[in-house]
Amino acid sequence: MSMCGCLSWNRVTDVVNPDFEYFSLPSPIPQWPPGHGFATGTINLGELEVCEITKFEFIWGSDIKNRRKGVNFFKPIGIPDGYFCLGHYCQSDRDPLRGFVLVAREVSRSESPALLKPIDYTLVWCPDEWTQESVQGHGYFWFPMAPEGYKPLGFIVTNKPAKPSLDEIRCVRDDLTDECEPHGIILSIQSKISESLFSVWKTRPCNRGVYEKGVSVGTFFCSCLWSPGEDLNISCLKNVNPGLHSMPNLDQVRALIEHYGPTFYFHPDEIYLPSSVPWFFENGALLYKRGEPEGQRVDPSGSNLPQGGRNDGEYWMDLPKDSMKKKIKKGNLESAKVYVHVKPALGGTFTDVQMWVFCPFNGPGCLKIGLMNYQLSTVGQHVGDWEHVALRISNFTGELWSVYLSQHSAGVWVDPADLEFIEGNKPIIYASRNGHANYPHAGDLLQGSANLRIGIRNTAAFSKYSLDSSKNYEIIAAEYLGDGVINEPCWLQYMRKWGPTTVHDSRAEMNRTLNRLPETLRYTAQIVFNKLPNELYGEDGPTGPKEKSSWFGDEKC
Repeated sequence: MSMCGCLSWNRVTDVVNPDFEYFSLPSPIPQWPPGHGFATGTINLGELEVCEITKFEFIWGSDIKNRRKGVNFFKPIGIPDGYFCLGHYCQSDRDPLRGFVLVAREVSRSESPALLKPIDYTLVWCPDEWTQESVQGHGYFWFPMAPEGYKPLGFIVTNKPAKPSLDEIRCVRDDLTDECEPHGIILSIQSKISESLFSVWKTRPCNRGVYEKGVSVGTFFCSCLWSPGEDLNISCLKNVNPGLHSMPNLDQVRALIEHYGPTFYFHPDEIYLPSSVPWFFENGALLYKRGEPEGQRVDPSGSNLPQGGRNDGEYWMDLPKDSMKKKIKKGNLESAKVYVHVKPALGGTFTDVQMWVFCPFNGPGCLKIGLMNYQLSTVGQHVGDWEHVALRISNFTGELWSVYLSQHSAGVWVDPADLEFIEGNKPIIYASRNGHANYPHAGDLLQGSANLRIGIRNTAAFSKYSLDSSKNYEIIAAEYLGDGVINEPCWLQYMRKWGPTTVHDSRAEMNRTLNRLPETLRYTAQIVFNKLPNELYGEDGPTGPKEKSSWFGDEKC
């Protein structure tokens, strides 16, 4: 990569070192129950041992005069003896400083060393019209040129034009790395001199899931030549250790749930509350088979449900047609619990604690167009509703790192700095009325176009209806612990739909509502609603947790 442009900023004669507020959880992290490798501070990846660094020295900021609008670049500090930097860190100035980069040391030697110095640096970006004598306090972005057979894992940022020392960073042998991809642009700006756009992205492994080995290093990618679809010139680490010794044992999993388990708050006007799965079965849920007109009562344990296979449309569940139907729709909060699936993430350097919540019925949605709200009668309705959150926990320390909130067909990752907490380090989750989508704050949340104020309205609020997952939970799966440690319930192996395909035409109801609008507004609204996922129309019952792609894969955003 050659130097591709020069970046112009307000010149300052010296580097400004602003004070940064570090984020910390509301309460200290407890002493976890004893185990093998969880929360020991280091993780063995095979030939490399890595350590997580969360303290940084400020190098340069893109807008140091206008805080909260810039991006800041840092080098890790406090690196233990024998460990080496793999790249620098950056984040937006809008949030308290909280991040990590991994540093590495070699713990076993093969024919070739695992770590080598770069052979040189290439300047990726620099300030306009700089000279060695006159320019200080600017950002200079350097790409490490790796020896043959090795890969760089990050970039170096300096505030002076001189090349960094070759001792500043290490490159990693090719077979100990994995492909990574840009994920979320952090900075993008045009140079006065170059026509190229300089951009900075977060990075993550390309392949993520229970069985994938890619490890996030915490570094960033930057370029003014890269185009979407092209491979990156940096990599992430790969965990080649066949064991998962950094994962928590069962006692540690329980301690994590009881320390971090969120409290779910349902809307004060919520009609369709959650229940336990056995309550749903005990109160009359029926199993139907294609070609057979009558449904069969489901056993309270789900033992008579078809096991395994795939969602082939041969079976589905439905509500009874007698007086119990109305009761089941309302759910039973007293019996409700979260169903916990624990799995490795990012090559075993994190643990994802998925918490699944079941509601027997999903109510109709509400259409919002400008200042007007249109309560729908059928759109969004379906029998059976599975939503979940996931707590991503660092296996280096046991610290809660981020929380995933499912919202109908997808969801979002939320940093702890953007969450509300109750009772120590337990987040608050607000479930939307009727649809049970999860949000970090109460209020009216729009799924559609925020700029046009057109979409499906999700309303969430604090109420007396709550579910404390730190007390009301059942661990239903943790495959990495081995056979026999967790007895998976029979109903978890049911891979078909938890509700029937509905017979009402939800899209027709949506079109009737849109036809009441002025023509110009109707056209815009139609474009927005055509982009919404089919799940919002409620025309199919959902499949269970184990049939979701996030069970073995990464969360869908």
